[in-house]
Order: sequence, then structure tokens, then C-alpha cells
Amino acid sequence: MRLISDGPGVPRTTVQPRLARARSLGLVAAALLLIFALDRSTGAAPVQHLYYLPIMFAAVGLGSWAGPTVALGAVLLYHLANPVLLTTRYKESDLVQIALFLAIGVVAAKVTHDARRLGRLAITDDLTGLYNLRGFEAQLAPIVGASRRARTPVSLLVLDVDRLKSLNDTHGHLAGADAVRVVGHILAGRLQDNAIACRFGGDEFVVALPGCRAAEANETADDLRRAVNASAPVLAGISFPATTLSISIGLACLSYDEGPASGAWPAGDAEAGEALFRAADQALYVAKGTGRNRVSVA
Repeated sequence: MRLISDGPGVPRTTVQPRLARARSLGLVAAALLLIFALDRSTGAAPVQHLYYLPIMFAAVGLGSWAGPTVALGAVLLYHLANPVLLTTRYKESDLVQIALFLAIGVVAAKVTHDARRLGRLAITDDLTGLYNLRGFEAQLAPIVGASRRARTPVSLLVLDVDRLKSLNDTHGHLAGADAVRVVGHILAGRLQDNAIACRFGGDEFVVALPGCRAAEANETADDLRRAVNASAPVLAGISFPATTLSISIGLACLSYDEGPASGAWPAGDAEAGEALFRAADQALYVAKGTGRNRVSVA
């Protein structure tokens, strides 16, 4: 299953991030060389201050590690553009300039790291480590859009933990929270890399399976159901036997070749995603109403 990334975004191929990093790296290198040329020809302090820009851009565009790295590169270019510094004949202004390069690199790295960490926290469910509702909603419409453009299916699983209230009443809410955590970890461990899983409230989860038809999604759902039921969880420090936990799952598949029984899928990606969720949610109610611990297909 795809883990939480640095921030919400559109599902992308592995090629696109590499191209984006390559472009960012090229821009940083070009900016450093241009500033170096200007610095060598003018030796002016205002020109030397321009080194700050690629340092900050590198930290934001390439990752926090790039800020200090580019700052060291700026220090080197600063020396090469002003050869007198190679003889260690530093003026006070030179020492200040070098210190500023390094300080900006470190500060930009720290700010970038903290911003990305906050971005991850904003879309992550604390209990399970899966996406929260905000993060999942940011993913679903792009997944549906990619499915529409490629004419490929996307399936959605909506599931919850059976009889969690009874577990809470008997063993306490800590045991219930641990049960939800166990289910979340099973989802994370058994889903494929391109799957997107979310805990969107209480004991309720939703899983998007891009490129997955109903039959394959049904197999995935039943595998999750069996894995949860076969687990022997430790809840609130108490060991429970297998079959203690079970989940009910509703499944719906969006295919642009086949609309739902009521008509064609909505044209908008967000609207189609909502329709898919409603269909899977209704199927979940059928699964729970017909005995629980089962998969119902819309």
C-alpha cells in the first residue's frame, strides 16, 4: 500500500517526480552558475546576496538536505569568484557573507522539514497511520480522473469493525482503540502498493483500489476479512484468541464502460467518487445486515 507521502497530491508515476527533481536541480545549478558569473565580473555585495535564492529554492524543491548542500556550493563559488579569499584574506564582510550562506541553508532546511512534517500530520490518522478523511478526499478525485482518462476501473471498499461497541462496553475503550489500530495495520500490511487506505471516523475505513475490477477487488476484500478474523490481537494488554475481531465490507466498482443500475456515472471526477463511495457504503449496510464478517458487492 502506498504510504503517506510528504504531502497530499495526485497519484503520479515514478517518472514524474524524477523529472521534477531533475528540473529543479537544473534550475538551481543554472542559477548558481549565473550568479557566480555576475559575482566574478562585479564583486558586488548585492550580486552576492543572490546566492540566497537558489539555496532556499533547493531546500523547498529538492528536500531539506539540499539547503545546506547548495549553501556549501555557494561558499565554494563565492571563493572562486573572489580569488583573494583563497589566500584566506578574509574581510569582516566576507566572514559575514559566508556565515549567512550557511545559516540560510540550515534555516531553509529546518523550515522545509517542519512544513512537510506538518503537511503529513494534516492528512494522517494518528491511530492507524493511514490517511485521514482530508488526505483521502485529496486523493480520490484524481484517482477517478486517472481512471476516466485511461478507461480503467477503480474499486472502493468501505468497511468497519463488527460489534466494536460490545468490545468497548466489555473491555473498555482502550481495547476498542487497539482493535481499530490492529485493523488499520492489517490493511497497511496486506494491500498492494497502489492502494489508498483511509480511516475516516471511528471504526470505519475506506480503501481505493485503482485499476481493480470488481472480481479482483472482491478477492482483496475477502483476503482482508480473513486476515482480520484470523488475527489473535492484543487489546489493552489482554491477549485475545483468533476470530475475536471481524470486519464487514461493502464493495463498489466504477467502470466507465458500465454505469450503475440507476444510470451513467456522473461526469465530474469528484461527483463520480462520491457516487462510488455511496454505492460501497450501501453495500456495507447489506453486509452487516446479513450476518457481518462478509463482503457485499454493490
